[in-house]
Parts: sequence; structure tokens; C-alpha cells
Amino acid sequence: MAEEEDDAGFDEELDEGGNGVDSAHGRRKRLFSKELRCMMYGFGDDQNPYTESVDILEDLVIEFITEMTHKAMSIGRQGRVQVEDIVFLIRKDPRKFARVKDLLTMNEELKRARKAFDEANYGS
Repeated sequence: MAEEEDDAGFDEELDEGGNGVDSAHGRRKRLFSKELRCMMYGFGDDQNPYTESVDILEDLVIEFITEMTHKAMSIGRQGRVQVEDIVFLIRKDPRKFARVKDLLTMNEELKRARKAFDEANYGS
């Protein structure tokens, strides 16, 4: 039942125009607070960083994701985001490019491992 309520809240957020603003309270629902707090702690911040710091970081993350999505939608296949579009956009930033390459390589390795595991267990 709780999952249904959570899903309904997400749908309501999308129905408000996709800006994530909760009109009843006049503020945006925080989507990445838990993850950002963990990341901040991992990078040397306090275990419980200031909420304002987390909120500012989340605003920056949302802005970055939004801008990258809009840019990716304008190149390649119109109105559709593909991995190649993201790679194209970050190609001139060596750190981001290297990280994306690492993540894509790891994703392929995980797919191969899952496939080998399934074939070993279920014999296809």
C-alpha cells in the first residue's frame, strides 16, 4: 500500500508540469537528498551535513541533468536521449568522459556475467 502512495505522489509531481514544485507547500520535492548526503559524507563532509548544503547540491544536480537532457534531445535523434548523445556532449571533458567510459564498460561486464550466470543455472 505504501508503494502505491509513493507512486501516486510521483505522478502528481509529473502532472504539475515536470518542475517538481509542490504547489501546496511552494517547494520542490527532494529526490536525491539521501544519496547526496551519503556522497557528501564519502567525500569528507559531516555524517549529517546541513540541509541547506544538500538542497543547494540537489538544485545543481537537477539543473545539470535538465540541461544535459535538453542538449541530448536536440542532437542525434530528435526528442530522444541515447547513450551516444550523452557521450558526444561530454567528449571534451576528460574526467566525465573517462567516468562514462568506465560505467559503460562495467555495465557490459555485468550484462555478460548475468548472461553467463543464467546460462549456467538454466542452461539455454
